[in-house]
Amino acid sequence: MSHSTPSTIWTRPFFMALINNFFIFLVFYSLLTVLPLYVIDELQGTEGEAGLATTIFLLSAIIVRPFSGKMIERFGKRKTLILSVLFFGISSFMYFWVNDFYLLMGLRFFHGIWFSISSTVLVAIAADMIPSHRKGEGLGYFAMSMNLAVVAGPFISLALVQWISYTTLFLGLALVIVIGFLCSFGIQVMEEGVESKEPRRLTFKDLVEVKAIPIALVGFLTSFAYSGIMSFISVYAKSIGLFESVSLFFVVFAAAMLLSRPFTGRLFDRSGPDAVIYPSLFIFAIGLILLSATHSVVLLLIAGTLIGFGYGALLPSFQAMSIQAAPKKRTGHATATFFIFYDLGIAVGSFVLGVVSFQLGFSALYIICALVVLLTVLAYKFVTKKARCARKERAEVLEM
Repeated sequence: MSHSTPSTIWTRPFFMALINNFFIFLVFYSLLTVLPLYVIDELQGTEGEAGLATTIFLLSAIIVRPFSGKMIERFGKRKTLILSVLFFGISSFMYFWVNDFYLLMGLRFFHGIWFSISSTVLVAIAADMIPSHRKGEGLGYFAMSMNLAVVAGPFISLALVQWISYTTLFLGLALVIVIGFLCSFGIQVMEEGVESKEPRRLTFKDLVEVKAIPIALVGFLTSFAYSGIMSFISVYAKSIGLFESVSLFFVVFAAAMLLSRPFTGRLFDRSGPDAVIYPSLFIFAIGLILLSATHSVVLLLIAGTLIGFGYGALLPSFQAMSIQAAPKKRTGHATATFFIFYDLGIAVGSFVLGVVSFQLGFSALYIICALVVLLTVLAYKFVTKKARCARKERAEVLEM
């Protein structure tokens, strides 16, 4: 049963879900940062092979996303959560024994499967716990767990790897997931009913929530632009002599997101998504433009602050809109659909922007990212206008 009341967000199950989500993303971002170094230093791999450690993980997550909603519907949210976090933890322990590049690639693919399912079901569970009139605020708070992990994961792993071995670090990260797994048993949710186990033909709607696709496409453009930060900010900072300040960039980036969450979440619920999304997109674009011209620590940190304020409000807002577009029993499908396009945006963006940076340089890369964000403004306007027209037509039909 759900423990939430019509006006309460901070219940014990919600807090447990938030902690679990934080630990999963802590391990995700830690490995994202450390594994390229591990491939080069320990496995004697190339930079290209190091990049594959991220690509194959995301590829696995993207492939599995469409099926995660169906799995949630078939087995129920709580059972899916416990199983997926269990196998995510088992995968995390397996890094301790992997000392071959091809085995590592196989493990990364396997690990990505359970990351995809666990991160999808946790958002769906959190969305069910949050009162409908506080959905934007609640999902904003829930997204803070990911924002903290963005900073804590790379910061902790890069600091520890200077003093301990990679295998010891991997073991430590795996133990973190044990805590997350134990938290899973403290999460109780209201199940809409588990689907019949009789076999039947799988359809497109079994895998994807069609009503969530329009806003998920807007999310794709946003994550495409964000991939320029996640994949290239360290290399860019090194190229302009500011590598030692990258950690500070992530600190102000996360601080800006955390400070904006309560305000933007309440604004979303009270004034609607437009009041949050339009300003956030413009602030995000300004931050990227400033980043493209950065040659000092001060400008780097100002850009990080603007990007944090802008981007930070977009992910939970788009998540809330995709969930609100679907029936409550299909929150898992809506969440999975949104993440399919979000992950795809990061994967495609990392590849395309890597080519751009090689051909045109990093300054041009961030200008292009800013243009993509401005294109997102037009895409969002088109999607929401079409949705409003559809709702108006339905209302007119009902009145007849």
